[in-house]
Amino acid sequence: MITTRVHSMLVAALCLGATLVVGPMAAPAWAQDWPPAAAEPFIRQIYTDVSSPGGGKLPDWGRVRSYFLKEAVIVMRTSRTETKVFNVDAFLKDFIDFYDRPRKVESGTITPRQSGFTETVVRLKTWEHWDMAHILILYEAHIPGSPRKPEQGIDSWLLSRRDGRWWIVACTNEIITADHPIPPELRGGK
Repeated sequence: MITTRVHSMLVAALCLGATLVVGPMAAPAWAQDWPPAAAEPFIRQIYTDVSSPGGGKLPDWGRVRSYFLKEAVIVMRTSRTETKVFNVDAFLKDFIDFYDRPRKVESGTITPRQSGFTETVVRLKTWEHWDMAHILILYEAHIPGSPRKPEQGIDSWLLSRRDGRWWIVACTNEIITADHPIPPELRGGK
């Protein structure tokens, strides 16, 4: 019978040997140039990261989580008449559920998990001062294979630079409708 002390020494030696043979665990590929130093490319990237080409390939939710302070608040339009307040975990769960929610099409049903989903930045306006930034984004969201045309919305991102990088502190979201068209700040420019 191996004593606890000897067992602990053997485990430590095996771990050290594995580290020497295999080397330290590499960071995920996306972490190499992450996060961007400037606020604008930082926030543009989240739209790419929540999009997916479909075929069962889903976004890297760990990477998406890495944008947010753990205390961040996200207020999303959940219907034409309601908004909902999310913490980061609830926001990610809602997005994950979105990818599996079926939508009716002429030929049956589709899901973003299989058909894909894209969110693209159409226009933005950035205001930055020292370690804080506010970025307004006009975006288009689309599920390929859906009969609906891409839908436009507006996100308002509040960022804070802490520990040498940008973090999302808060986000609010609205949709574009005939009664609530694109605001003047996002009608032209970038």
